[in-house]
Amino acid sequence: MRHSVPVFFLALGLAAGARAADDGIKAAPSKIITVTVYQTTALVTREVTLPEAAGQIEVVVSPMPSATMQSSLYAEGSEAVRVMNTRFRSRAIAEDNREEVRKLEAEIKTLQKTLAELEADMKGVALNMAFNAKLEAFTAATLATLTEKGLLDSDKTILLANHIRDSRAKLIKDEVKLKQSIDADKERIAFLTRQLQEKSGGVSRTERDAVIVVDKKAGAATIKLNYLVSNATWKPQYKLRAGTKVNEPVIVEYLAGVIQQTGEEWTNVNLILSTAQPLLNAAPPDLRILEVAVGTPGQPGLPMGPGAAASGAVLKDLEDRSKMLRSESAQNYSEKKSEAAAKQQNDAAAIEQFRDLLCSKEEMVKGGLGDNLLGDGPSVTYRLKNKLTLPSRSDDQTLEIAKLELAPKFYYKAVPVLTSHVYRLADLTNSTETILLPGEASMYLDSDFVGSTKLPLVAVGKPFTVGFGVDPQLQVTRKLIDKTRTTQGGNQVLTFKYKILLSGYKTNAVDVQVWDRMPHAEAVGTIGTSFTMGATKLSDDPLYVRDEKNKNLLRWDVKVEPKQNGEKSLTIDYEFKMELDKNVTIGSFLSK
Repeated sequence: MRHSVPVFFLALGLAAGARAADDGIKAAPSKIITVTVYQTTALVTREVTLPEAAGQIEVVVSPMPSATMQSSLYAEGSEAVRVMNTRFRSRAIAEDNREEVRKLEAEIKTLQKTLAELEADMKGVALNMAFNAKLEAFTAATLATLTEKGLLDSDKTILLANHIRDSRAKLIKDEVKLKQSIDADKERIAFLTRQLQEKSGGVSRTERDAVIVVDKKAGAATIKLNYLVSNATWKPQYKLRAGTKVNEPVIVEYLAGVIQQTGEEWTNVNLILSTAQPLLNAAPPDLRILEVAVGTPGQPGLPMGPGAAASGAVLKDLEDRSKMLRSESAQNYSEKKSEAAAKQQNDAAAIEQFRDLLCSKEEMVKGGLGDNLLGDGPSVTYRLKNKLTLPSRSDDQTLEIAKLELAPKFYYKAVPVLTSHVYRLADLTNSTETILLPGEASMYLDSDFVGSTKLPLVAVGKPFTVGFGVDPQLQVTRKLIDKTRTTQGGNQVLTFKYKILLSGYKTNAVDVQVWDRMPHAEAVGTIGTSFTMGATKLSDDPLYVRDEKNKNLLRWDVKVEPKQNGEKSLTIDYEFKMELDKNVTIGSFLSK
């Protein structure tokens, strides 16, 4: 026996419910309860209340947002409800059924009608001005004729001249007022059109439905409808605030800038932010054979010979191509084009392997090539504590993910070879359970904004360093005191003597790192360098000794006492020597 399938429209909003009632279709409520925002999409979960009737029922959730990814729809039942089928459909409609959209459309139509009337009035004014000009020409010719014949009536002539003058003045004023009204209406229509595009997702003549067939027992029941939407993303943002007291913790406000342009309102929902990349394919793509295209050295797009490295521009182009293919692959998966998506993933991987062939050893050490071409990092999920409302609009909406307190170790850093400013820094350790993702950070000292920086990925338990701007109470200078050139054997020896002066105007002692450098020659044997310390010894910090000292970067860890300035300024003296063949000249210094 074939079951009859009752049809219910489950309205997503008040306007949809009103429309359904007008059409004689029984409406049932639904609401968005949870939204998970990913990097390029969002997963929306709706709770839909079913009618109490038992048996096989077809329900229609309408309207769905235009940004819905059709293949992502799925419904979740329960013990009392079995979901048999979920599908997506589109229907042409006369007008958008949402009240806010209908109001905008109605106002635009009214303005367009008024605009047409104003433009018609403008044409009438133009015709009247043209007629007035002809009347003026006719009057002038007639007056000339009457004057020659001695028949001129001065009173009638003056009356006609005044009429022409007054008409011209009135027509000019009317033309100006009409033009102003037309410009104002056009601006208003353009503004309302932009609002309409934001509210309707750019589409106002097609309605999209989710059609769900369920088999249920008698009684009240709900199901959950899930679907992915595009035009939604988020990015981490930070505000770090330090106090002026040494023992005050650094307050980290972990924020999220959310862009929501899906065309539907998220009202009082549980919001989740995630860095995962949801794919709609259930199985991994097949790995294809990696073929080699052979050509002559120097040929564009091919290796330039054994050990040769490509330029930065070539490597950047390869990276961009790989990212584009990965992005297109994700889009094809969402449209159920699995074969094309798998081919693009293989092509992207082939480009990344080709980059490995072209990159230099230095770039391999940096780990900048072939790593995280998609910005892949740890998959992190943040569940926001309070329910939130996010309307669909074009600008960013800022939310708070967490507010953290971290214990700082404050110190100062001076790099006189680069700048005379001394910067306030803080060593922090992420002692919380929250992973901090890379993002822009605004830095504050008490209530004063001191600058911006970029925060790296900070795992739980990982230390990191942030800056809190320039401290004007500390000043540093670097001077070349002396330089000599001597000959020793067959080599020339260049000696440079420097003095660094660090002045403090603070009322308390502070720790300062002072950095400098001397030449570093990678070609061993061509140029030799040696360093002679003054009274102040180089830092014995293990990390500095291991990573920086052998690169001829110099670091002193000093303490500046209260009011240590003028003749009492802290002094660092040092010298270095460069020894090279007497026939060798130094062409330039390069920063790497």
